[in-house]
Amino acid sequence: MWVLSCATPAYPTHSLKSPIPKCTAIRSSFTYEHPFVPEVAKAAESLYLEFRAVDNLVACNSSRVLKAFQNSRVGSHHFAGCTGYGHDEAGGREALDKAFAEIVGAESAIVRSQFFSGTHAITCALFAFLRPGDELLAVAGAPYDTLEEVIGKRDSNGLGSLKDFGVMYRELPLAEDGGLDWVALTGALRPHTKCALIQRSCGYSWRRSLSVNEIGRAIKIIKMQNPNCLVMVDNCYGEFVESIEPPMVGADLSAGSLIKNPGGTVAPCGGYIAGRKKWVDAAAARLSAPGLGVDCGSTPGDIMRAFFQGLFLAPQMVGEAIKGTFLVAEVMASEGFNVQPFPHVPRHDTVQAVQLGSRELLVAFCEAVQKSSPVGSFTKPVAGTTPGYASEVIFADGTFIDGSTSELSCDGPLREPYVVYCQGGTHWTQWGLVLGDVLKSL
Repeated sequence: MWVLSCATPAYPTHSLKSPIPKCTAIRSSFTYEHPFVPEVAKAAESLYLEFRAVDNLVACNSSRVLKAFQNSRVGSHHFAGCTGYGHDEAGGREALDKAFAEIVGAESAIVRSQFFSGTHAITCALFAFLRPGDELLAVAGAPYDTLEEVIGKRDSNGLGSLKDFGVMYRELPLAEDGGLDWVALTGALRPHTKCALIQRSCGYSWRRSLSVNEIGRAIKIIKMQNPNCLVMVDNCYGEFVESIEPPMVGADLSAGSLIKNPGGTVAPCGGYIAGRKKWVDAAAARLSAPGLGVDCGSTPGDIMRAFFQGLFLAPQMVGEAIKGTFLVAEVMASEGFNVQPFPHVPRHDTVQAVQLGSRELLVAFCEAVQKSSPVGSFTKPVAGTTPGYASEVIFADGTFIDGSTSELSCDGPLREPYVVYCQGGTHWTQWGLVLGDVLKSL
């Protein structure tokens, strides 16, 4: 009998020694060969207990989402869209915001199609917090590439970065183990440090992602130095990977994208900001305008339905993505590649990094993934410049929603040490099939 526990799962390191069954057709005597190449089949066999732990996590998170939908009295009338100013909206915005806030343990939330990326949502949150003369402190090393021009770390050509508005910036390097430097953080705040930015996922850095408990510990250290210092968490790729979320451990604001985890591979666009009501309202004013806030903006009905349905499915889709990271790590590590995180260790985001070591292997990996995708399998990804990125980047994303990283995809900057970042997948077996082509290409 399986026992469900909502504690943060510690994925066991033991493997279950059981034969891999062949695929047998129902009501037929025909037996088909296993669809995975031997290396992938062996890896999948070793991950049985990890996969069961993920199923346990999915059940707990799905229960929380269902309860929030029930408490918000979600009905089919909430799927109706609106036009123009959005004043005739049928209550869908309010119900969605309320459900989302409850799910992540926040006072308030704004979930909108008008956020066109996670970077956009994070930017609105940072501009809500910061004013000229304030300092932004990044406590988890360098932020993701697309935030560099927002902050002013990379020249935005006077287009309105935080630096252009007189906001200073500083970052704390990571510790030698790739985690937060707890000693440095203890005395890091200065009198004008107004906001601390914590990036949960690894981004394009070769480091481990942060657990929600680590984020909570960092928030306590920050608030002990200055209770008025605000904490912003970049939660991209982290939603539903654990049974708790950053607002539950004291984050003032948390933000992310709906074409990542919380959109459940269904949401076609959008992003969210969740946290303390005062600051959610301030961020909403950055998205719209002061005085307009959260009660405006049209959203087509098909998008509203997709938001609700995607959020409901998100725990399950994230669970499959987590299983995919385990499989990628196990297969690629067995082939001698460095991986981050290591196989059989707990996950804190849906990203699996593999250090390939050369431009040729990075391109070959992405080409193999694109070739194995349901959309655009006949195309070949080409590295190039992309808005917001400092280096050439190559993307393999044969996805139904453009740029969706909750669907199976991978990408990486064309720079040393040539790391590919794998994420998403509507079912872990997708990665099982893709990895067969990847191994052939490498």
